Amino acid sequence: MHDWLFLKSILAGLAIAAPVGPVGVLCVHRTVLESRLHGLVSGLGAAVADALYGVVAAFGLAAIAHLLLDHTAEMQLAGGILLLGMGVKTYLKRTATLPKGQEPLRMHSLLGDFCTTFVLTLINPITILAFAGIFVALGVFIDADKALLDPILVVLGVFIGSCLWWFGIALGAGLLRGRLDIHHLEWMNKISGALIFIFGAAALIDLAL
Repeated sequence: MHDWLFLKSILAGLAIAAPVGPVGVLCVHRTVLESRLHGLVSGLGAAVADALYGVVAAFGLAAIAHLLLDHTAEMQLAGGILLLGMGVKTYLKRTATLPKGQEPLRMHSLLGDFCTTFVLTLINPITILAFAGIFVALGVFIDADKALLDPILVVLGVFIGSCLWWFGIALGAGLLRGRLDIHHLEWMNKISGALIFIFGAAALIDLAL
């Protein structure tokens, strides 16, 4: 019983992470232009945020869920503005190539990678509704008689499923490293920046309608 619940929770984590969005663009962009580690850390930030939403859903924290949904507009506004700024910054970023294997490890940069994807994922309160729908679709039901065991399995499964998706994206995007010259990388900056900007503009337009 617990094995099935854990497996279904992993599938739920994969389903939550899979839709294409700004976090996916950032993960691919950072992997190709910086390193696989930057892409993996970016994915980890999103996975931790997914796990926190999993805590809300698995432990039935209705008060927190309602609080998030009550402030959807404010969170969407903040997310849209953040994406607009990140899009412009990425579009204008100048690319400097380094010899393969010589990329410096910058801990402050890794922390920034984690925080940006964590925040972008966390300020999307609609995710809690997606969790509810996916849990029902996959038959993820928590037995109240099992105390903490079932909710913990669900949260752990969601985290692992989300990590599998993001780590797969980062590792796959890493195959492009070393195959692109400076001109390709410059264009990737522009395309990634434009996509992120579009995601931000779409969020603000949707808020205004």
